[in-house]
Order: sequence, then C-alpha cells, then structure tokens
Amino acid sequence: MKFLRNLLAVVLGFFIAIFLMMMFFAAIGSFAEKEKKEIKDNSVLVLDMKGALPDYVPSTANPFEKLFDEVKGISFTKLLNAIENAKNDEKIKGISLEFPLLNIGVAQAQELRDRLEDFKFSGKFVTAYSDIYSLKNYYISSVADSIFIQPEGNIDFRGLSVEKLYFKDFQDKYGIKFEVIRHGKYKSAMEGFLSDKMSDANRKQLLSLLHSIWGEILEDIAKSRGMTVENLNAIVDERAPATPDEAVAEKLLDHTLYEDQYRARLAVLTGKQEGQKPERLSIKDYIEHGKGRKSQPTLASDAIAVLYAQGNIQYGKGDETYIGQESMIKAIRKIRKSKKIKAVVLRVNSPGGSALVSDMIWRELKLLGEEKPIVVSMGNYAASGGYYISCMADMIIAEPTTITGSIGVFGALPNLHGFVTDKGINAEQVYTNTSPHYSLFEPATDDFQDYMKRSIDKVYRSFVSHVAQGRKMTFEKVDSIAQGRVWTGKEAQEIGLVDALGSLDDAILAAAQSADLQEYKVKKYPRYKKDFKEMFESTFPFGKTKGELLSEELGEEYYTIYRQLKQMQSAEGVQARMPYLLEIK
Repeated sequence: MKFLRNLLAVVLGFFIAIFLMMMFFAAIGSFAEKEKKEIKDNSVLVLDMKGALPDYVPSTANPFEKLFDEVKGISFTKLLNAIENAKNDEKIKGISLEFPLLNIGVAQAQELRDRLEDFKFSGKFVTAYSDIYSLKNYYISSVADSIFIQPEGNIDFRGLSVEKLYFKDFQDKYGIKFEVIRHGKYKSAMEGFLSDKMSDANRKQLLSLLHSIWGEILEDIAKSRGMTVENLNAIVDERAPATPDEAVAEKLLDHTLYEDQYRARLAVLTGKQEGQKPERLSIKDYIEHGKGRKSQPTLASDAIAVLYAQGNIQYGKGDETYIGQESMIKAIRKIRKSKKIKAVVLRVNSPGGSALVSDMIWRELKLLGEEKPIVVSMGNYAASGGYYISCMADMIIAEPTTITGSIGVFGALPNLHGFVTDKGINAEQVYTNTSPHYSLFEPATDDFQDYMKRSIDKVYRSFVSHVAQGRKMTFEKVDSIAQGRVWTGKEAQEIGLVDALGSLDDAILAAAQSADLQEYKVKKYPRYKKDFKEMFESTFPFGKTKGELLSEELGEEYYTIYRQLKQMQSAEGVQARMPYLLEIK
C-alpha cells in the first residue's frame, strides 16, 4: 500500500510540475506578446531572410505553440503574402533587400522578384544592400531602384554552371559500384557510376537547360537596369567584374556604401531628418503581426484547396520535408469528400523519387480530378515523379525557370563484389529456386539484369501512358520528348508538357475560374500530426531537431547535400527521379 501511495505521489507530482511549467512559459509568452515590435509610420520592411524557404510550413494542432510569440520558420508563401500586404499597408514606406545568404531555387527567385516588381508599381521604393551578392541574390536585388554594396564586398556575375562527378574509375579501382538499369537516353541519374565522362546527350540537355534559365535571368536584369541582354553577356564574357568598383562601372550596381551610410539613405527615403535613424521592421516581425496571411473574404463558404507536394518522393508517412503516400492520400481523400472545396491547386516542388509512391498518389489525384478541377502550380522542380503526379491535371502552370519533365525511370543497387574479393572475402548463397536473385557481394547476372529491365520498362510505359492520357498526346509523341530529358518551364510549354507560365497565385485564380467561383477561401493541405515529444521539442526555443543542429553545423549548402545523400540512401524500388542532383551555380 505504501508503494502505491508513493507511486501516486510521484505521478501527481509529475503532472503538477508539467502544469506549473506550462503556466510559467505561458506567462513568458504573454510578456512576449506585449513586447511585439510595433509597426510604426514610415517603416522600411527589411527582407533579411537566410537559408532555404520551403513553399509550405504547415501549422499543427500543437498545444505549446501559443506559449511563444515566435516565428520559427518563414515559408515562401508567407513571404510573398507579406510583400503583397505591405504594398497596401500605409505604414510601410518601402522595402530594403538585405539577404546575402538566401538559398532558394531559380523559380522561387523569379517569383519573388516578380512580387517585388509588383510592389514597386504601388509607388513605394525598393532598395538593396549587401556585403556579398551571389548570382541568384543579385538577380532578385536587380529589381530594386538602387543597389548598394559594401566597398570591400563581392559580387558574382559570371553566368550559370553545373558540375557533375563521375565515379567509374573510382569504382574500378576500389571495387565499390552501383548496378544500374535505366530507361531513357537522357536518364543520366546514375551516369556518374557508368562512365568517366559526361555523355553527349546529357551535355546537350544541360546546355539547353542552362541557356533557357540564363536567358530569363538576363532579360529581367536588363529590363530593370536599363541595359540589353547583349551588353550583359559581353560583361560576363569579356570583363566579369571582380570588385565592387568594377561592378559599379559596368552599371550592375549603383554605389559602394558602408552600412551606416546605407541606413542614412533609408532615413532620407522615409522622410527622416538628417542624423535620425530609419524605422526598420524585419520581415519576421511583420509576419508575426499576421501579415503573412493572404487577404481573402472571411464569409465565403466555398473553398479552393492548395495541396503542397514538396521534397523527395519516398515510401512512408510524409511530412514537410518529403512526400509520402500516407499523408498525401489522406489529404486527397479528405479534399474529395469535402462539399465546400470546389477546386484544387496541386503545388509541386519535387525532383521525384519512388515510382511506386508516385503512381499511388497519381491514382488518388485522378479520382479526385473526376469530381473537381485540378490545376498544377510548379515551383523550382516538378520533374520525373514530380511530373508523374502532375500530368493528370486539367491545367499545368509553371514558372519559366521551373525544371520539369524528366519522364524516365531507373533502378540502382550497390555492389561490393570487387571490394570484398580484393580483401579476401568470399560470399556464398543458397537458394530454393533458380529465379533471378541479387547479392550485394556478387555481380548482377544477366538474368537479374533482364528481370530488373522488365520492371523498369513496365514503369516507363505506364509513366508515358499516363502523360499521354493527361496531356492528350499520343504515346509516340510523349516518348519522343521523354527519355528522361529535363526541360525548363518555358521549354515545356513549347512542347506541350505545360499549359501556361505563371505563379501559384495564377494557378489559384485559374482554379477559381474553372469552378466559376467569385469569392472563396484557400485551405492548405496536408496537415501533419506530430506526437507529444515532437511538438514539445519543436516549440521550445532551446529545443532543436537533429536537422536544425546539422544545418547550423554544416551550413545550409552542405546540409542540403547531406539530405540528398540520405534521400538516395532511402530510395527503394524503381525510381522516377531527376537525372542528377542539380545545383545551378
């Protein structure tokens, strides 16, 4: 009996402690609410984000969320909404772009730039300042009325490039290799393991891709800076600026300034007297005031669902970092059953992945499309598996610089036969039947290669057939533009894989028109559930996930590479994936 009393006391004490801790942090949260930064008259909205900006940072039913008045992550959608709201906000005088470490895709950069250009049409100013301008960040900043740089800063304006590693000689030397089976002459996902140099087909598609993206970038910069594309290309080819002064001389930048001098200019632009400081408001603080929400009629009963498919496609539950069939199918079925949802926008930002999961999601979307119109909005990537799940839509809208297509499949299995044999290790197998088997420690047999090829060919035929049906083309027509080749959104429109060029907002408007809606709400899916431990750890300021810790330690660029390698490691079965881990520099 004494043991039970002690146990009860311990349990009761635990819950009392939890309650008191929650009350303590609630008090802190209440204090933080009172200290929320005020939006003052004639404020400058400072875009000072860094790192990656996912399209969608889902909200969760987290009881701890209200304890802290803190934005832990800014989604790309909230950023665009904030700029739109700032355009009509009388307290916001202009925008200052200050993001040297922003790591986003080219399509996102183009969409952000378009939103900033629209902001300028309101008559408000946009200026830019940085110590370092990467090409993508300069591309965004070139929309500004004036662009400034620290006198000893750096600007990278040398065109686009991609680099691909080849491991065939390494494999031959060390006996560690991949057994690769693929379909499509452009399906170069594993080309680095099959050859010691780039194939002509791969070089052709990469050059086409880069020139298409580069053309878009130059046209936008030329328009904003009052220059010509020819002049910009000449600057890159003949005299690429290596110093801020050279960039100013070439009219890529306006002036070199120290930070205090730049802020003095901001003060003048906002009507301050000489010596006074400008009212600066960070984008994070602005979003904390609810300015990251899309303005919409609150009384509308009809809705458009925006279904976000972002990340690698792989078998599993799925969350905001990867596309799993469980959460996606659950969301699709919920949307399908809802009587208030009249149309759907599928926002795709994925290089592909598992062919099996892609097909499972495609089927559910096809059934949904039989009852409600679906419009696809493509972000940075909607390639291979990303295009697979898009092809059944009534309409596909992409950014001009979106990377899409890559209609092709492959399979790859690691093999250590050469390595273990060289080390004196022999693996022996015993099988009940003579059907093809595979061992990590033995070379793939011809029978096994044939077995896998039949599976690869089946998936490829299904992929092409789905595209042909969705895009109203013949199988032969799709096959001629497939073969694993990647295209930009602009190129994809020319060959019929994309219907129009535009943003997510354009896709939502198209969905509303297809459902004949004048007023509507926007509902976002999927909604991910987290267990108590995940919610507790993700909410507290001192609680960091393994991913957050690795990102801080490695830096955003190297953490992205780490995540890609982890995704490749988890790949199972036939893959409908981008032909390479493409990092445009």
